[in-house]
Amino acid sequence: MVIVTDAGRAVKALPARNRIVLSGLAPVTSTGIVQKSPCRADTHVSPMFRPGTQLTRLFTLATLAALAVGCASTGAVPQPFPRPGGPTASPTTPPPPGAPPPTPAGDGYAIAGTALGLRGAPYRNGGSDPSGFDCSGFVWYVFGQHGIRVARTVTEQFREGAEVGADTIEPGDLLFFATQGSSASHVGMAIGGDEFVHAPSSRGEVRVERLSAPYWASRYVGARRMR
Repeated sequence: MVIVTDAGRAVKALPARNRIVLSGLAPVTSTGIVQKSPCRADTHVSPMFRPGTQLTRLFTLATLAALAVGCASTGAVPQPFPRPGGPTASPTTPPPPGAPPPTPAGDGYAIAGTALGLRGAPYRNGGSDPSGFDCSGFVWYVFGQHGIRVARTVTEQFREGAEVGADTIEPGDLLFFATQGSSASHVGMAIGGDEFVHAPSSRGEVRVERLSAPYWASRYVGARRMR
């Protein structure tokens, strides 16, 4: 047992190694902390608390363990790790007002797919349904299945849509040919690569042809995009 008076005098001798005095605090002994008044600064530090000692390391580990328990009990998440459901990236900048809406990807392929599904349908002059098609009735019907209205005759269709260069033709574009005279008189639909599908009268059914074939290449007069 160690007793310290208010003036800081020890009633019973206390070995220096068992006494800890921190600057600005009351003496600390193995039996606890005993207040003294007035408080005075003391520069003496027990060797047990000097840096590198085993007791100092144990004290540091105990402090870290207490902090870890605090995080676990409160559910705190160390920063800067993201929290589930936390802030997300800022949205993409919207297009400027007045900009045309983007064309949905694959529209041309879907339209061309509908046209290809009609291969083998019979040719019928003036026809515009699967029981029989002429060339303009064929493309009129196909576009109608996708909610796109186009004119009914070749001459009118050749004036609609946007002009397309021969090197930028895409599936779903209309290809026009001058089979009678010098103006457009026949129409087909591009399906990709060098091919197109149409309803010619010569062989009596909807079929696929090559644009590079001499007959069609020599009569080609342009392409139009309706979507």
